[in-house]
Amino acid sequence: MPNVLTVLRVLGVPLFVWFLVREDYAAGVLVLAIMAASDWIDGFIARRFNLVSKLGRILDPMADRFTLIVVAITMVATGVAPWWLVFSILVPDGILLVTTLVLFRSHPGLPVSRVGKFRTGLLLLGTPLLLLGQVPLLTGTALEAVALVILLVGCIGHWIASYNYWWAAVRKYQGLHRPQVSPST
Repeated sequence: MPNVLTVLRVLGVPLFVWFLVREDYAAGVLVLAIMAASDWIDGFIARRFNLVSKLGRILDPMADRFTLIVVAITMVATGVAPWWLVFSILVPDGILLVTTLVLFRSHPGLPVSRVGKFRTGLLLLGTPLLLLGQVPLLTGTALEAVALVILLVGCIGHWIASYNYWWAAVRKYQGLHRPQVSPST
């Protein structure tokens, strides 16, 4: 069930893009809110009912990365968000992707960190708030400034989490490739 929710969340991404291209910001906020809620719900169900799976531990973070990247690119391309949002997400994710592909040729299976969860929460909060600031009734309010501050802190958290994941991947690789010392007899 949690993996089904993760897949459904990813399927919401094209719908979000479509709404933004049509400048239907309220509908875009609704889609983002549903996607964010499904991210929390699938994790809750997996932990609460002991349905955590190896596939889920890989699929969920990949779905989060894909969603954040496409949402950020779409918001920048439509003029809703500043360019630094995409830069702040793509650069660390690109470095991590190259590192894990070179070292492991696949997903390294690292646990999600608290900083990573906090960062994701801030990005999932700031993004719809920024979009909500585009809704005609709310344009010109402090909502956009608040959303940008939340996104900035989320992006800083993204860099910190990425740095921590990078070091964790390197340490895991080193641990897997240490020469084995045989006990002397």
